[in-house]
Amino acid sequence: MEQNVGKNDKTIRLVVAIVIAILILTGVLQGAWGWILGIIAVFLAVTSVISYCPLYKALKISTNSTKEKEPSKDKGTK
Repeated sequence: MEQNVGKNDKTIRLVVAIVIAILILTGVLQGAWGWILGIIAVFLAVTSVISYCPLYKALKISTNSTKEKEPSKDKGTK
């Protein structure tokens, strides 16, 4: 599984998931909205932890800026 969630994206996902969790636990979000947003919060938290988002993969999006660099082939040869 190739990582496609960058550092800033991970931070935003975790903050949003925590805010939603707090709103649910304090009773601000209840009923259907509580369940829907709770599921979204779990999805955001899990994708943040594993640095992979299947929706990003389907849409061919990547916010991960740390790509592996190939070693230069002409180094050390003259």
